[in-house]
Amino acid sequence: MAWAVAAGAELARVIIREVPELGGGPVPFETLRMGTEAATLHALLLLAGATDDRTAPEESLLGDREFARRRLGLDKVLRGIRVAHAALTRALMAACQDLVPPAERAEHFRRLSELLFGFIDDFSSRMTAEYLAEHDRWLTGGAAAREEAVRAVLDGRPVRQDSTSELLAYRLSGHHLAVIAWCDSPAAEAVGDLQRAAAELLHRRGCAATLVVPVGRTTVWAWGDPRTGTSAPASGGPPYPQGIRFACGAVRHGLAGFRQSHEDAGHTARVMRLNPRGTGPVVDHPGVGLAALLCADLPALRRFVGDELGALAADSAHAEQLRRTLYLYLRNERSLTAAAARLHVARNTVTYRVKRAQELLGHDLAPRLPEVLTALEAAGTLGTAVLRPEGDGVHDDPLHDT
Repeated sequence: MAWAVAAGAELARVIIREVPELGGGPVPFETLRMGTEAATLHALLLLAGATDDRTAPEESLLGDREFARRRLGLDKVLRGIRVAHAALTRALMAACQDLVPPAERAEHFRRLSELLFGFIDDFSSRMTAEYLAEHDRWLTGGAAAREEAVRAVLDGRPVRQDSTSELLAYRLSGHHLAVIAWCDSPAAEAVGDLQRAAAELLHRRGCAATLVVPVGRTTVWAWGDPRTGTSAPASGGPPYPQGIRFACGAVRHGLAGFRQSHEDAGHTARVMRLNPRGTGPVVDHPGVGLAALLCADLPALRRFVGDELGALAADSAHAEQLRRTLYLYLRNERSLTAAAARLHVARNTVTYRVKRAQELLGHDLAPRLPEVLTALEAAGTLGTAVLRPEGDGVHDDPLHDT
């Protein structure tokens, strides 16, 4: 069992390396991994004689339906199956080499080869049939036309605004607040929860009209029309379902605004995925816009943060405390009192931390104030993604305040 779990995870990694279109982030990977793990376990049951059923397991079919809904070509799905077959054959042959006496290996190799070819042949046939069935369901359910219309707007293709608005049952000429929602768990019913949660968030933000479009099984794109032209989180209301995350764009207007707010939400989602522990379940683009812009070239940003912050760029709790203090001090026009109020600490504590932070920068703060503030902003929003591993920079300070 342990071998199958490890081998299944490795198969998923090999498939995405060879056919990257089948990936797309942590949740699509987890869906794929469930399928490869189930297929590996099924192959072992066949080898052990515990079953003679060669059909594809349900977990693999779940990922297959996801690929159809994501509009990935059947050729890519079949190529992924071939890649997995080759990798699984190599892994089982290597195990046979280690475990079987030399005199018996030829017979075991023959049996492995025959059984896996038969299994993959049936597996491919079932996956093809399920893919085509899901594709047909998608085409005939009205979802295809709606998604195609949305993609046409997002791609900047010419569209007839009135007829597209009628098809989507959503006014494209108004204001738009875009949301990308996804869940950390690839549970079978996730898309229904996501659709409801996205619509609820938009209603809380003052949007009477909403458009929610599922994109695969674990992601939805959504838009709302805030009648005031602005959006603010509503107070109160029930908490959002655990494991669901929302990246919100800025409110923008018109057909171009529909696309631009969605692009904002996409940039926000990237920031959230780069620093999942440092961002909450709902993040608005205006709050992370600078970091989203900066992380377009993450390696360059990481070097920039290291150059500007020096030892203060260490990924440690103490360095984080010093960075936040220095940031608030500088953003509040070097007011020790204002920074102390924001941090809920004594003024003398801020004085000490600011002095210690400036020592660790390794250069004079004054001539590079904009650069240092930008690096502090990036470090505060993106966290580990742009910081040095703990131990490479700031160490525990014996004068650390309590």
